Amino acid sequence: MRFGVADYGMNVWDGGLLDLEERLSRLKAIGYEGVERLEASDTAQLVDRAVTFRRLGCAWGTCRGPNAELSHRWAAAMGCAYVWAAAPARDLPTFCRQVNAQVAACARLGLRVGLHNHMGTPVETPGQLAEFMALCPDAGLILDTAHLAAAGGDPMEALEAYGDRLVAVHLKDWEVTNPDLGLARWTEWGRFCGLGRGNIGMDNAAVMRRLVAMRYDGWVFVEHDTHLRDPFLDLADSRRFIADALA
Repeated sequence: MRFGVADYGMNVWDGGLLDLEERLSRLKAIGYEGVERLEASDTAQLVDRAVTFRRLGCAWGTCRGPNAELSHRWAAAMGCAYVWAAAPARDLPTFCRQVNAQVAACARLGLRVGLHNHMGTPVETPGQLAEFMALCPDAGLILDTAHLAAAGGDPMEALEAYGDRLVAVHLKDWEVTNPDLGLARWTEWGRFCGLGRGNIGMDNAAVMRRLVAMRYDGWVFVEHDTHLRDPFLDLADSRRFIADALA
């Protein structure tokens, strides 16, 4: 396995990606191998940033550009294995149709398409995930442990059902901060937090041990969408959590 960071929460904290080299250097120093996305606004910036990653001994999981087609072509050119499912539809049947079109286009480039289960999208609950996986049999899964658990699912059951379709894993935890709310108002209901710091009974240590038992050899990305202090402190704690889980 390779351990990286999905750095959305870092961008929220800092107000954006302000210094790629500084971020990668500090993440590497606390035990991460890179970040999920190499993002760029044009091909020149893509190449320049790729050089920075390589020089620092860091890696990335996929690419994201100004549009889906360019993201696909960049990912293929950079030797990535997957891209995110990027269908704009909000209803599940149309979403699945659009993802299947993306799957076919990416297959011609040698790429997998991974669905990132996410609250507030057409695939948030365990039932919706099962329906998606049935309707999109050639799509992979970017399993997000906390998005699934907060939506009433069990990440361990998802690993059993879809382990052979994993393209990446987002390892996260969830803290309910407003218990009177719920899934329909999930952005106010709680927040994503450091591994082992949630309050919904998540067992990310068991997830890690199961991934080892499955001989999963892809990326595991830690993500804290909401930081309440310096993100590097949170991410260092979570990296230690992973090390302890695998000790």
